[in-house]
Amino acid sequence: VQLQASGGGLAQAGGSLRLSCAASGRTFSTYNMGWFRQAPGKEREFVAAITYGSATPTYTDSVKGRFTISRDNARNMVYLQMNSLKPEDTAVYYCAADSRAYRITTLAHAYDYWGQGTLVTVSS
Repeated sequence: VQLQASGGGLAQAGGSLRLSCAASGRTFSTYNMGWFRQAPGKEREFVAAITYGSATPTYTDSVKGRFTISRDNARNMVYLQMNSLKPEDTAVYYCAADSRAYRITTLAHAYDYWGQGTLVTVSS
């Protein structure tokens, strides 16, 4: 699976952005998908994940109620809708695919494939 993230950019605090991740390969619908982010000088952290069947979205506490992960298996796409953005959301955002679909995980090392990242900058 090859992943291509897009949709990053500059937003003001309180604004919105929608990230997209395009996946290649016919097996996309069998992967759980996740979004991670890495701020300057910090480690990569989990943001959100969704199962292959769109059940059980999982979010880190800091984005609950503001971010929504979704996917369209017919189009091989996964999305991250980000609302009420805060300056602390500034980071490079990565999409990732996990082939072990029997469980959903927040651990970066458990994901098999990664996109190249898209930069989100939120100004105050």
